[in-house]
Amino acid sequence: MSETQNTAVSEAISVHNFSDKILEQAVHFHVMKLSGGFFLWIGSSPVLSNLAVSMSSKYDSMPLSTLLMGDPSNTAPNTLSQRLAKKTKKQVFVSYSLPVTDSNLSLLVENRIKKELELHPEHF
Repeated sequence: MSETQNTAVSEAISVHNFSDKILEQAVHFHVMKLSGGFFLWIGSSPVLSNLAVSMSSKYDSMPLSTLLMGDPSNTAPNTLSQRLAKKTKKQVFVSYSLPVTDSNLSLLVENRIKKELELHPEHF
């Protein structure tokens, strides 16, 4: 295999799925590891209702973040992508397709993601 082919193989997209029951609700997580970052979908049904992206900047200690699609009043995807970008130092895309009615749910979901990051850092 040539060097170019080796690079392409090592930078292939990998997928990791996990689920958990949080506050009596089934929550599914879908991670796609990309070259230099990852995409994380969180939801209870197969809907892509929003998408945010965050990445580190040399000009600010807080990662830059923007909502690519979805309701701008829902700040959950932006906030989560910023925190994960800061923690992983990678570009992070987040789709958060859970109801934002319970702040405890958001906190518990974030804690579950951090636990998965510690258990399986190779997937992020």
